[in-house]
This record gives sequence, structure tokens and C-alpha cells, in this order.
Amino acid sequence: MNTRIETPLQPTLTPAQREVFFRDGFLIMRQLASVERLGAMRSVALEHTESHVAPIEYEADVAYPGAPASREAAGGDTPRRLLQAYDRDPLFADWAADARLTAIVAQLLDSDTVWLSRNHHNCVMTKSPRFSTATAWHKDLRYWAFESPRLVNAWLALGDETPANGCMRLLPGTHRMSFDQEHMDADQFLREDREDNAALIDSAVNAELAPGDVLFFDASALHAAGANTTDQRKLSVVTTYYGADNAPVPGTRSARLEAVRVREPDHA
Repeated sequence: MNTRIETPLQPTLTPAQREVFFRDGFLIMRQLASVERLGAMRSVALEHTESHVAPIEYEADVAYPGAPASREAAGGDTPRRLLQAYDRDPLFADWAADARLTAIVAQLLDSDTVWLSRNHHNCVMTKSPRFSTATAWHKDLRYWAFESPRLVNAWLALGDETPANGCMRLLPGTHRMSFDQEHMDADQFLREDREDNAALIDSAVNAELAPGDVLFFDASALHAAGANTTDQRKLSVVTTYYGADNAPVPGTRSARLEAVRVREPDHA
């Protein structure tokens, strides 16, 4: 991906940067988190992963193609996500409400008020050198319930992210597309056996990240990720936001845990 953007202390998106996001459905901002912050978060993430600190999701839990059949199977108890990052450690809560991060999200949502969802993402994604499974093409909104589809995800790389260790891949412009049911399988993954879908998949872009880079992407954008084929664990912090013109549907999974207001109109 060739969208290299340096972030000032008070980031204001240029018209060109906003156009990239609204056209493609994603945008990368470089070096948004400091080396010190990254080191501290990575240390906690590694400790919690190696000690299996709950709540946690395992490779067997996702039941993706190629995943271990159960937690008792070989690799089945490999951590995939450290859940509830905001409540897990103050380091992750501070990052989720970071002024530079939320300033960018506010501009992408066109909302001075920004809410963090504690029900979706709000996690540390981890890919083990062994037993990591690929994720097929999907939109995050497939199982979410909000008044509006306008949500933005922020994906912070705690280390290098490349095709070799399963970096994110995105299909530009798909946040503005709707798909008939025949294009999706029963689990709402894009069917790769269809010729018309294959042509779309050919447009895929790899979101290669360095430590501290953040990938912002529309929750309606189709994305996927490969397995980790390296000998190093990959760690990423993922948070989801919505603006003042949106809210989770009451009584649904999206409203189970109370949201956190991380930016207000009078924010300095």
C-alpha cells in the first residue's frame, strides 16, 4: 500500500486524505503511537497471551476453515483475541481515547462526538507463528446492529504487519457496495468460487504496517487476512467507533456493554 501519511501533534486530515477514505473505505496514518507506548502495550499483550488471561478467544472458537476442531485438538488452545481490551488494562483504555486517534476518527465520521463500542473488536488480535488460521472476505457489520452503518475501525500495529505474517487485505470501494445473498456464503463471507467475486478480489490491497501505524477502515469494507507463516507472533490493537448520529439497537449484542464517549465537541 502506498498511502504513507505522517501525523502531526494535532492531526487534521487534508481533503485528499478524506477523499482516499471515502473513496476506498480505508486510510493508513503512520507513526500515530510512540515507541514507548507500543513497548508498554506489547509487553502487556504478550504477558496476557502467554498466561491466557481471560476473557480470551481461541483459534478453535472461530471455527474458520482449517481451524482446530476443538480446544483439545492440536493448536485448539492457541489464543486468537484478547477480549475486552478497554477494561483489560489502562494502557489499552488510554490508547482507545487517545486525542490524536479520536481526532482522526471524528473527521472520518464527521462527528465531534465519538463513542467507543465495547462490544465489537475492543481487543488485541494475536496471530501465532503456528496454528493461525486465515480469515475470509467479510464485512464487520454482518453481525452488528446499529441504527446506521457508519462505524470506523482503528487497527494499531504493535509490530510489523506484512503478507508473510497475515496482514490485513482490503477491497477498495466495497464499503459503498451491497451484495446479493448468492455472492455470500451462509456465514456472510464473500464466496471465492464465483467468477464475478474473483474479479473483485483481484483488486485487493495489502495493508502493510510498521509499528505505530494505524489502519482506519469503514466497518462496511470487505477485508480479509492470511495466516502467520513467520516465526514471530503478530499483535494488533483494534477498536471500533461511531458518532453522534448513530447508536446500537437496544436489546442486541451491539448494546450489551455500555459504550464509552471518548471525544466530545469541546475537546481541545
